[in-house]
Amino acid sequence: MKLKMLGLIAIACVIAGGLTWKHIRQRCWWDKTFAKSELVEVRKVSFKNRYGIKLVGDLYMPKTRDGKPMSAIAVAGPFGAVKEQASGLYAMKLAEAGFVTLAFDPSYTGESGGSPRAVASPEINTEDFSAAVDFLSLQPEVDAEKIGVVGICGFGGFALNAAAADTRIKATVTATMYDMTRVSARGYFDAMDEVQRQQLLRGLNAQRTEDAKRGKYAKDSGLPEKLSGDEPQFVKDYYDYYKTQRGFHKRSINSNGAWNKTTKLALINMPILAFAGSITTPVLLIHGKDAHSLYFSQDAYKKLKGKNKKLLVVRRANHTDLYDNLEKIPFAEMVEFFKAM
Repeated sequence: MKLKMLGLIAIACVIAGGLTWKHIRQRCWWDKTFAKSELVEVRKVSFKNRYGIKLVGDLYMPKTRDGKPMSAIAVAGPFGAVKEQASGLYAMKLAEAGFVTLAFDPSYTGESGGSPRAVASPEINTEDFSAAVDFLSLQPEVDAEKIGVVGICGFGGFALNAAAADTRIKATVTATMYDMTRVSARGYFDAMDEVQRQQLLRGLNAQRTEDAKRGKYAKDSGLPEKLSGDEPQFVKDYYDYYKTQRGFHKRSINSNGAWNKTTKLALINMPILAFAGSITTPVLLIHGKDAHSLYFSQDAYKKLKGKNKKLLVVRRANHTDLYDNLEKIPFAEMVEFFKAM
């Protein structure tokens, strides 16, 4: 009966998607937004962070290996995404280049634990990276002295914060980075003044009181289900990734939900890049020239004081191009960077 059901599912996939049998597994059983590589093997793993929250990830490993311990990389982001989206793509491509990689869902999102759902914490999300380092360092295939991290979008900021505190992280890459604490406290391009900031705080705390009365957390607006055409270009770019077949995933907050309204309360007073200048290990910041968020990476680069830092600006690339555009994501540079760990 089970085999018969699987056969019917496969036939349905072929009919619905016009797929060949070769692609059935990728589209019907492979739950990622990108095609599976035949050069790597993938398995679901789980581990706990220091707060006892169970994190779920996908461990990618090159099929061809010589038995020697390999360098490893933990990958997370974008903010509001899941491991089946951009972070999984990064993990898979880096595994093709010979690294053990781990794409994981941050606390309170995706398949990872934590309640209530859809909240972010600068402390806990930074800890999530260190917990991923814990996990990788215990794997027999991994050289525990050669572990790096990749943070995409909002998790670029958390990756830098982790690197400033966790000396086990030997190299850090951020891609299309956001400083979520800065944008929450000051708005885009630091346009929010102190009066507006106080108004924001009053509104968020009034919402907190309302949530306490109702016994549940109100959701923020999230991305629109349909564009009006009047949205800023970066919102249109987000929509094109998260709300279309290109990058939609049912467990992604940005694709199929929204953050809790009071999530910003944890971010507003916690500047996560305060100690970025203390990072002594190599850092590579990658950003699109046409990205609205470029200033985050430019300013983070200025904070870094070590000589082993680099800002790589990709021409003709916007913010979301570095989520999944294989013609614009500079994987060759990332591979060279991590090989020097």
